[in-house]
Amino acid sequence: MYLKQIEMVGFKSFADRTKITFDTGVTAIVGPNGSGKSNVTESLRWALGEQSAKSLRGAKMPDIIFAGTQKRRALNYAEVIVTFDNSDQYLASDKTVVVTRRLYRNGDSEFLINDRKVRLKDVHELFMDTGLGRDSFSIISQGKIESIFNSKPE
Repeated sequence: MYLKQIEMVGFKSFADRTKITFDTGVTAIVGPNGSGKSNVTESLRWALGEQSAKSLRGAKMPDIIFAGTQKRRALNYAEVIVTFDNSDQYLASDKTVVVTRRLYRNGDSEFLINDRKVRLKDVHELFMDTGLGRDSFSIISQGKIESIFNSKPE
């Protein structure tokens, strides 16, 4: 199984629909300061069920919705669609697994797996024991490397 694509719209700095396609192997996201690198990794963690706004560098969850600029109005929702190639059947699911999370400014939210509405618990169970999830070290966000190096074996 590998991360094939992330598609974001209205998530933090990504007002327009943005698709990032990945190849197999190790992936690193590089770019200048302020280009949205951290927002890409946070979108993945958020789609996989992150519930802490502080972990996403916000005060409350609606802070992840594009807030607008002087030239562009705010959006009413954020959506992240994460596509995994599961052709090796690592997950007990289809050959392609698509996880979608939406959050509306009014507080409504939803999770989908392969276009079927599911609960947050279902998303967590799908990725349980895979090494990939909101708290895994597979996704290393800004400021987390030092805590990984300084952690104890326990």
